[in-house]
Amino acid sequence: MINKFKFNLVALSVLFLALPAISANGVAVIDMRTAVLSTQAAQDAFKALEEDADYAANLEEARSIQAERQTLAENLQKDAETLSQAEIAEAQRDIQEKTKDLEFLASKVQAAQEETAQKVFAESGPAMQKIIGELIAAKQITVLLAKNETLLFSDPSLDLTDDVTSMLDVAANEPASSE
Repeated sequence: MINKFKFNLVALSVLFLALPAISANGVAVIDMRTAVLSTQAAQDAFKALEEDADYAANLEEARSIQAERQTLAENLQKDAETLSQAEIAEAQRDIQEKTKDLEFLASKVQAAQEETAQKVFAESGPAMQKIIGELIAAKQITVLLAKNETLLFSDPSLDLTDDVTSMLDVAANEPASSE
């Protein structure tokens, strides 16, 4: 009886140890957004965006407004006991106005960042499809999952994101080096 129990225990242990290898066969995950935005081309595009005069001015103005808003809020909190109701209301309106201005500038900055990201995606699209196809063939992938919020767990060894980033960087340098 004890020998049979030991055999079953060993058999179950082997099965549990082999299960990840069996389930990982032909399955991979990728975060395409991270793969593309981690490339040198994306970094160059965002560096160029940071050097754009309008973008830089919007960022600087947003920082300035944030500092002004913070100062107004601190002054209101510090002086609230000595201020009249009208002065408190005026200070609150000033803070709200600064908040609206800050939100407007933040939306402009975010729109510029998203536009840059979309441009990088559009430029990387054909190379991305080719590279993913090559990786699917080379790694004999039968199921490719998008690595996002719906994926609760994945073995890091199944993640193709870094492979795709590296291959996109290599592909981006190929036309330049062949000329």
